Amino acid sequence: MSDEELEEIRRRKLLAMQQREDEQKQAQAERQLEAQKQALLRQILSPEARQRLTNLHMVKPQFTEQLELQLIQLAQAGKLPIPLSDARLKQILIQLQSRKRETKIRRI
Repeated sequence: MSDEELEEIRRRKLLAMQQREDEQKQAQAERQLEAQKQALLRQILSPEARQRLTNLHMVKPQFTEQLELQLIQLAQAGKLPIPLSDARLKQILIQLQSRKRETKIRRI
């Protein structure tokens, strides 16, 4: 092998190591953000409401994540009672569901 080939191999390995480090840092940052989000939700929601949100997360994960972020923003703005009760969370979910359009398929 020539020196150029060895140097190219070293560059590739160095680049691969840097990519792995970046991925690990990104994964660590995501875990940290998730932990912060869960800590805020523990403060905002009552245990029953948290359980309802967890159950809903199993069925509709994307919807639940958006709802969690909205609840955090509303609580930080002071627009939600803290802790948010299960009954109030139910009302919010019903309101959100009533806004959703229902698709009806009719046969002709």
